[in-house]
Amino acid sequence: MNRENFDRRMLEIMEEAKGKRLLLHSCCAPCSSYCLEQLAPAFRVTVFYFNPNIDSREEYEKRKAEEVRFLAETGLADFLDCDYSPELFEAATRGYEGEPEGGARCPKCFELRLRRTAEEARARGYDFFATTLTVSPLKNAEVINAIGFAIERELGVRYLPTDFKKRGGYVRSIELSREHGLYRQNYCGCIYSKRD
Repeated sequence: MNRENFDRRMLEIMEEAKGKRLLLHSCCAPCSSYCLEQLAPAFRVTVFYFNPNIDSREEYEKRKAEEVRFLAETGLADFLDCDYSPELFEAATRGYEGEPEGGARCPKCFELRLRRTAEEARARGYDFFATTLTVSPLKNAEVINAIGFAIERELGVRYLPTDFKKRGGYVRSIELSREHGLYRQNYCGCIYSKRD
């Protein structure tokens, strides 16, 4: 079975989409660093910080502050904030609390965050929506992209497929984190990943 090359598709779309507006869901500054380095030359990017999965307000605010600082330092994108609303994550993942990290709970979380990003993109007139989640070697790009395409079909906002871990993306995100002194957490953010 041939796996789809989402990275190649992204690069092809970037060629045709120069100057278009992209709403990029970001989980944190370290993950967004490499993604923005790749996307900013082609798109007018706004980082969308919607992460109700984060296990505490303190952690949420710490990650958000790092994202804002990184964007202020680099000028790679604008910033659009959401309120901290963990009840949305709890509702979306109810019944999946016992799942291991990377199990059936994670796609529920991906869908929650991608759907909200697409809704905001549609409401605000963006041409595309995407997410930084595919930069992590612990996140399944096929699952994330399948969710993105399903939401595109449902809401009519174009999804930008990605697999940011390709071409050394994850390693580059670590380098950029060091260069900018970014706070880099050791879990995805939810209480379950912290537990595991």
